[in-house]
Amino acid sequence: MKVLILMHVDQEGPGLIEDCSRELAIPYEIRNLGAGAALPKLDDFTHIVILGGPMNVYEEDRYPFLGREDLFIKEALQRGKSVLGICLGAQLMAKALGARVFRAPVKEIGWFEVSLTSQGLADPLFAGFPKTFSVFQWHGDTFDLPKGAQLLATSPAVLHQAFRYGEAAYGLQFHLEVTEGMVRQWMEGYEEEFAAGSVPPYTKDQILKDTVGKMDFCLLWGRKFFRRFLGEDISSSFRHG
Repeated sequence: MKVLILMHVDQEGPGLIEDCSRELAIPYEIRNLGAGAALPKLDDFTHIVILGGPMNVYEEDRYPFLGREDLFIKEALQRGKSVLGICLGAQLMAKALGARVFRAPVKEIGWFEVSLTSQGLADPLFAGFPKTFSVFQWHGDTFDLPKGAQLLATSPAVLHQAFRYGEAAYGLQFHLEVTEGMVRQWMEGYEEEFAAGSVPPYTKDQILKDTVGKMDFCLLWGRKFFRRFLGEDISSSFRHG
């Protein structure tokens, strides 16, 4: 078993995903495509994690690596690899599966509630999660649900918050991987986002206050989710669940 973690910018790292990989003694490799790293051979990895970034999936002219990454993701999905996409990563997965990616009706920056669907409540990676919980969001785009995918989590403002494709491919629009330090870093690095605002219009102070109050839940359940993705046989869970 070996995990490939694809980054797109320096400041959006793997967070809890890297922590869980270390705790489980699972070998992993990080490639920052935005910094010029090349995509490796898919055969060398069992699990693929695709992180977020400020670019849009349809900006391949501006970010040429997105085109190469699209082909890489398509192959990984076709071959049944365990794939996890977060934020931009989920949008890239949706695009690779033929779904439309487009501007969301609202830009979500800060803590927002999402709710698990009946499929989400029955999913092995979300087992035990409350039906409705707060997650950290930072995105302006959303996506149509890919054909053949199951919707696992939703919200009134942005309908498609999490999906599963097949037995081992997951897309999360929200950020379960964040730590408090990452939230602070993003607010400093993405200063221009606050000029455009979000709905509702959270301030930096409000987001930090919410982070202090909600981070313990995020760390607890984020670890559970990622450890399950990395350490459990998802196919077996489906066969016996």
